[in-house]
Amino acid sequence: MRQIVLDTETTGLEPEKGHRVVELACVEIMNRQVTDQHLHLYLNPDRDSDPEALQVHGLTTEFLSDKPRFADVAQQLVDFVRDAEVIIHNAAFDVKFLNAELKRAKRPPFTDLCAQITDSLMVAREMFPGKRNNLDALCDRFGISNAHRTLHGALLDSELLGEVWLAMTRGQNSLLGGDTDDDADKRTGAVRLGSTAARFDASSLPVAPVSAADLAAHEAYLDGLDKAVGGRCLWREKNHV
Repeated sequence: MRQIVLDTETTGLEPEKGHRVVELACVEIMNRQVTDQHLHLYLNPDRDSDPEALQVHGLTTEFLSDKPRFADVAQQLVDFVRDAEVIIHNAAFDVKFLNAELKRAKRPPFTDLCAQITDSLMVAREMFPGKRNNLDALCDRFGISNAHRTLHGALLDSELLGEVWLAMTRGQNSLLGGDTDDDADKRTGAVRLGSTAARFDASSLPVAPVSAADLAAHEAYLDGLDKAVGGRCLWREKNHV
């Protein structure tokens, strides 16, 4: 399934009190690769941002004054997320804002536009209970550089979350490289071996020699796993390395 990583910036915390979306970004993932396809929009909210929100995203009323309104570009969002799995960190927050904007534009709710919504924050909390699981903490845990992130920006945050999501779910590929369709498999990284896999002849695969660069990359990968689990990863424990 096509996946879309989505993030928004807003004028405040509560759409019920008239707060609006000021920035929206979507980044596409296909076959577990971030593609160059993305949607990035600045939006005129017809109001000021709360001081606390402005400190987070830095998008001033003056900067946004000549930007399109949500209703004018809603179809771009509809077309981009249609039938995709949409991955959002703390999805409840973004979805309530998107639903409010879509309702104002006389459009169906966001949940009707995409195939499913996955909350990466909930997944992270299941994987790392009791730990900080905001985007900065996850970038640090998985060794993803966010040094260029001084203010929150929807496009940058979507790109970082895409890398974090791939790191969090790197055990989800099936034996032959495809993703399973079962939701439980997606959560646990389980591999489902069907009749096709049972008939697969591994002897037909070419065997490439391992280079020094490959070994160094493998060690760096294991170092990242050690950091993520806060100790020695299972590979090193089992192989006594």
